[in-house]
Amino acid sequence: MNKKKLVISYKNLSPELIALVKKKYPHGYHDHVIKVTKPNNDFFYAITLDTDEASYLIKVNVKIDTKPKDDDDEKGFFSDSDSIGTDEDSFPDEVEDEQDEDYSDDD
Repeated sequence: MNKKKLVISYKNLSPELIALVKKKYPHGYHDHVIKVTKPNNDFFYAITLDTDEASYLIKVNVKIDTKPKDDDDEKGFFSDSDSIGTDEDSFPDEVEDEQDEDYSDDD
């Protein structure tokens, strides 16, 4: 028996098929999206779902980040101009020691 091969938009799924998608992709489908290219070189993104009756390609919306990467992103969290861990820094245990000396009993 040959299964039907259907392409359907996610927004047009029946509640039963939505339940099957949630069962197949319990943690989301973001790692399972495939790019489908049509013969005219147009494309869409989809996830797959198989039932006893049909094999579905379910069209999903994908947001593509087109913003160029900022140079600071490649450097890491801190840039070279950030002054971290200078000699003037004091650490909590050093501050406590100084406070203990200031408030010692001199009676």
